[in-house]
Amino acid sequence: MKKTVLFICTVFLASGLVSCIDEEEYADSPRGNFEALWRIIDEHYCFFDYKHETYGLDWDEVYERYSRQVNDGMTEEQMFEVLGNMLGELRDGHVNMYAPFDLSRYWSWHEDFPANFSDTLQRRYLDTDYMIASGLKYRKLDDNIGYIYCGTFNTSFGDGNLDEVMLALATCNGLILDVRDNGGGQLTAASKLAARFTNKDILVGYMRHKTGRGRSDFSGMEEQRLKPSVGIRWQKKVVVLTNRSVYSATNEFVKYMKCCPGVTVVGDRTGGGAGMPFSSEMPNGWSVRFSACPMYDREGQCTEFGIEPDHAVGITDEDFRRGRDTIIEFARTLLNS
Repeated sequence: MKKTVLFICTVFLASGLVSCIDEEEYADSPRGNFEALWRIIDEHYCFFDYKHETYGLDWDEVYERYSRQVNDGMTEEQMFEVLGNMLGELRDGHVNMYAPFDLSRYWSWHEDFPANFSDTLQRRYLDTDYMIASGLKYRKLDDNIGYIYCGTFNTSFGDGNLDEVMLALATCNGLILDVRDNGGGQLTAASKLAARFTNKDILVGYMRHKTGRGRSDFSGMEEQRLKPSVGIRWQKKVVVLTNRSVYSATNEFVKYMKCCPGVTVVGDRTGGGAGMPFSSEMPNGWSVRFSACPMYDREGQCTEFGIEPDHAVGITDEDFRRGRDTIIEFARTLLNS
């Protein structure tokens, strides 16, 4: 049977390291693809210890259970279902398998929880005359509280954009920074925005890198530091709004903001996603993305399953019927007091 040699080149952007790993050869068959995928995850995934401790994940038991479901008479669709279910055991939104006909995903990190965000309600606060700067929507609310909505970090902010936003809201008594439903994007964009809220270099967390094929083979804790922006920085109180759909780079953003002075986080626990994702390829050409570098808060605690707010607040049914966003109103009360 035709053999495929899998070769992974992983670029660790944060440290400048490049890791190239020769994998074993596997046949392009249901059995070969199963073995290749299980081993890719086994040797490079970063949260085995944490997830074994959190909910009892046993990756060897997963192998035995799903191996029995694989046979060489399977169709591609059947193989995709089995392999996708196996990846779902990791409970990680950064773990995906890409086939030409489907994408395997784990979305329970937000699907099983209240949304705590409404476009309809948000339009009542933004109205129609809000301003937009590189994807950021912002305005002054009627009580002189500034409001910024950042719905994605896929857009890179320019320093000029952020200067203009800070300047436009400078006379406000406080600031609401809403990142609800922001599923992530560029970590550089998240840190650039957070840098507007500190006047000094601060420790915001740690990162580790894989150093071997063993499940616990990692480097020591490497500091993540947030340096203040050279542009206009915010000097007043800030409330960051979160919900379960805050994930990945935005999860990191919330982690950074909790370290900044005068910042309070209000809303729901974030969705998590604290592993920097990398990709590999299976013998049949399908690609798989997985978490490879774990990240931690400044106390050394893993944030893979989310970050708790300082004040847990949800949108109530009564407020929704009245056209009020409970979370925004709670933030306004905090800032006005």
